[in-house]
Amino acid sequence: MTEKEFLSNYDRRDYLTPLLTVDTVLFTYHENTLKVLLVERANYPQKGQWGLPGGFVDENCDTTLDDTVYRKLKEKTGVVPPYIEQLCTVGNSERDPRGWSVTVCYTALIAHQACEAHIESVHSVKWVSIEEIEGMALAFDHYQLYLQARERLRQKSLYSIVPGFALPEVFTLAELQHVHEVLIGKAIQNKSFRRRLEQADLLIDTGEKRQERGRPANLYRLKSQSADYRFIRNLEF
Repeated sequence: MTEKEFLSNYDRRDYLTPLLTVDTVLFTYHENTLKVLLVERANYPQKGQWGLPGGFVDENCDTTLDDTVYRKLKEKTGVVPPYIEQLCTVGNSERDPRGWSVTVCYTALIAHQACEAHIESVHSVKWVSIEEIEGMALAFDHYQLYLQARERLRQKSLYSIVPGFALPEVFTLAELQHVHEVLIGKAIQNKSFRRRLEQADLLIDTGEKRQERGRPANLYRLKSQSADYRFIRNLEF
């Protein structure tokens, strides 16, 4: 038998296959804290519980897992992040009462103002602060997925400028530093942080200013290559 003949006679339905889904841990920075996007489950199992936005892969319209992520985010939340990053894959017979299940989890950051109006208009979707989420019983294993994403983001905050994607399009250096500090959980040396930004040349000075603590502060925006930049050393405290 040739490989062509083998494939022509192969029927994937002869084998049991696990449920395949994606989940997304989407973060934003708002009201001086980090927040996570949650959706209320409309159907069983665990109907009425809050969890991460996600859903099943659809072979008819998804050519990649990334396609599934963007499709489910748009369907359930209307939010389209500027980038997505694959976080982890989890599969076992216990995480979903419907059967053996595999989820590919993604994470991303998005500016609050980029989706604020839409989120406020959908009652089944909400931003939850990282302080509030600790007291919630999320659906399935979504709390564990959130914790993994939270730690990944903390680590990336030590050596990259990715946290800037949680800010509005224009921001001050103080705001950029503060979102790093919130994610890391520690104060950063002010001079060291700003010197690092200047040397890496990751920001565009808009030429505009905003009053901040009684004095005008320059407004910046991220350069397109900022997401991929990695500092040689971690931030100093």
